[in-house]
Amino acid sequence: MTTTPVIPVERIVMSRISSVDFNNLGFGNYISDHMLVADYDNGKWHEPKILPFGELAMTPAILALHYGQSIFEGMKAFKNKNGEINIFRIKRHHQRLLRSLERMCMPAISEEMFIESLSALVATDANWVPDSEGSALYLRPVVFATESRLGVKISDEYKFVVLTSPVGPYFAKPVRVKVEETYVRAAEGGAGFAKCAGNYGGAFYPTQLAKQQGFDQVLWTDAHDHKYIDESGAMNVMFVLNGKLVTPQLTTSILDGVTRNSILTLADDMGMPKEERKISVAEIKEGFENGTLTEAFGVGTAAVVSTIAVINIGGKDYSLPADSNSSFQQRVKKKLHDIRMGTEPDVHHWNYRVSMK
Repeated sequence: MTTTPVIPVERIVMSRISSVDFNNLGFGNYISDHMLVADYDNGKWHEPKILPFGELAMTPAILALHYGQSIFEGMKAFKNKNGEINIFRIKRHHQRLLRSLERMCMPAISEEMFIESLSALVATDANWVPDSEGSALYLRPVVFATESRLGVKISDEYKFVVLTSPVGPYFAKPVRVKVEETYVRAAEGGAGFAKCAGNYGGAFYPTQLAKQQGFDQVLWTDAHDHKYIDESGAMNVMFVLNGKLVTPQLTTSILDGVTRNSILTLADDMGMPKEERKISVAEIKEGFENGTLTEAFGVGTAAVVSTIAVINIGGKDYSLPADSNSSFQQRVKKKLHDIRMGTEPDVHHWNYRVSMK
């Protein structure tokens, strides 16, 4: 059991929770009552504070708006079978946050500050943690440059903000994806491995084009030749090929997903052979043609597991077998769910208990 940190809290006068339809949450439609805010200047982070969710005062000259110094994390808190609230893999998310901050020349946030900030905010808005099947409290830590000037430079001032949002299942239905052969999400040596805002903004246009063509997402390929699979939309992607779990190996163009890492770890526990390696588009096409490709799915904090039903390659749709409870993706999703809910032992110590004291 952890202790709730002492962070100053200014409570909202009237909660907005009564306006929330917990039976129809969607994703990101509601923001909880409070937010955590901390400022960085003069070479150090100052004490975080929890405030009522609302506007932040800043000028249009802040450097984040002009030169893109903005990174974030996406994580979840769950209410388990005993009514306890756990934040999932908080330390792993912090490690990735540090890599993003370093890549964007932004100041590090200590593990202690990160954990205490999220724990205190979740405890403050504990009533916003949903308990319906497949739901969670989504946590969005974001850090951005706030120095107000127009010169091109690394900012000397930053703001760390944490928002939370009760969310329902994401991508509940199987999706149709298109192998992207023109646009790229990220290139080797770039910032693709960092969770920076620009990666998402740059992905909007090709994704919009794909949706106009009847697809839900794109399947990103390498920037050099468009021969190898990178990611699926805003998620990592996995395949069951020849009876093995196969996923692209991490490079500087691929995000080191926490859900990806969790599923690879659980694959070992479940005796599922796995490979992290380059996966060519040609290999995926061949897997469809000879029947050795039996599953494809996206994995990420928002979706957890998102079944891929159709992959369009070179203008031709290829359909995967219908998903079932016996498929690996559903079995590993259930195992992950049971660990979070406390119905299966947390042998990897992934759940961080939030104290309500």
